Parts: sequence; C-alpha cells; structure tokens
Amino acid sequence: MNTRTMLPKLGALAATVALMSACSGGMSDDGETDDQQPAAGESQASDGGGMGSDEDMDDMDMDPAANLVGAGCADYASMVPDGDGSVEGMSQDPLSVAASNNPLLTTLTSAVSGELNPDVNLVDTLDGDEFTVFAPVDDAFGAIPEDDLNALVMDADSLSTVLTYHVVPGQITPDEIADSTQTTVQGEDVEITGSGDDLMVNGSTVICGGVQTQNATVYLVDTVLMPPSMADAS
Repeated sequence: MNTRTMLPKLGALAATVALMSACSGGMSDDGETDDQQPAAGESQASDGGGMGSDEDMDDMDMDPAANLVGAGCADYASMVPDGDGSVEGMSQDPLSVAASNNPLLTTLTSAVSGELNPDVNLVDTLDGDEFTVFAPVDDAFGAIPEDDLNALVMDADSLSTVLTYHVVPGQITPDEIADSTQTTVQGEDVEITGSGDDLMVNGSTVICGGVQTQNATVYLVDTVLMPPSMADAS
C-alpha cells in the first residue's frame, strides 16, 4: 500500500496593501493655531513615519497564500481560483469543512467523516484543536490496490490508525517543518525532508503546502502515508 502517484500541480493568491498617511494642522496669518484639517486628497507625513507600516504588515500576515510552498500551488490556484475550495476559501472554515470543499480531497473527507466507515468519524476531533495535516489527494487513494483499500476501510482500527498518522498537533509553517521529524497524533513519527517547493513527507511529495484553514495548516501530499508499524506488519 505504499504506492505513489503524482497529481498535476496546483497556488497562490496575491495580497493588496493599503497605505494610510497622517495629517496635521497649520498656523493662521495672525499666528494663532489653525486646527483645520488638510483638504481632501492632501496629506502630510508625521515625524513618526505615519501608521501605515504596522497595518501593512498585518495585512500581509493575514494573506492565506503568504506561506504556500510546492510546485503544484500554481496549478491548484488555476484549478480552484475562487470559492470555498480555493486557498482563500479554505482559510475561512474549520478543517473538516474546508477539506470537504476541496475537490482534490473527496476520499479523505469521506474517510474522516464516517462516510466510508461509520465507526470512524474524526470531524469533532479535527475541528476541536489546532493541527498540521498531511492530506492525501484523491489520486493518492486511487493508487492503492482496490482490495487493500477495501480491507483498510472495513477495519475501523486500521483506518483510524492510518488517518491519525497524517495529523500532527499544532499548526506548523513550511519554514518550521522543513527538515524535521514530527510525532503524529497516532504516536509514530513522520520525517519531513527538503524545504520550500521541494518539501517531502516520508519520501512523498508535497504538492502544495501551507494551506490555511481556521484551525489547521494543510499539506496536500501525493501518497497515503503508512505508519511504520503497519508497513512492517504487511
């Protein structure tokens, strides 16, 4: 079940930055203070440099596409340029809802919501805290032999083990996760190698990572990751 597939590559949105300027009063002809504000369209820079820079930085920090990595991000943006399943749209919703709106994650959504196996429903768990999720795209599940996939789906314990192996506590940015080992909710480790657009998880390619939801950071991957204990048993 450790089969790989590559998905056409999927990206980023652009942010806009607003500038604000400060204004001050002047003096009248008789030397008294003139409290009148500058006319519309006029502005004066204050000695403190105005208040635009901090607000500009906040705008950039809020950009859901600011930390995207992966060679497939541009194709992702072309495939889903707007709407609930886009990078911007996913950032507005909790993890389970955001994933359900992504057209690349239909199998994963079915797996975690109890649709494939009613005894495996992780929605409340995934929406109830902050996580980093390595999300296999539909083609990753499609690469698993049908008999193996059916056997996995029918075994609630095994399905839960595999799904929770894709989840790490806390939200981890691409810069922080590069070349690191992370302990999953399932209890075993995943190894992240490379950085930027060359990020990999257990040797699987990150198609597009750093995708934000309300409570999670998502990395779309091209392979269903298998816990070492299950891989050794098979």
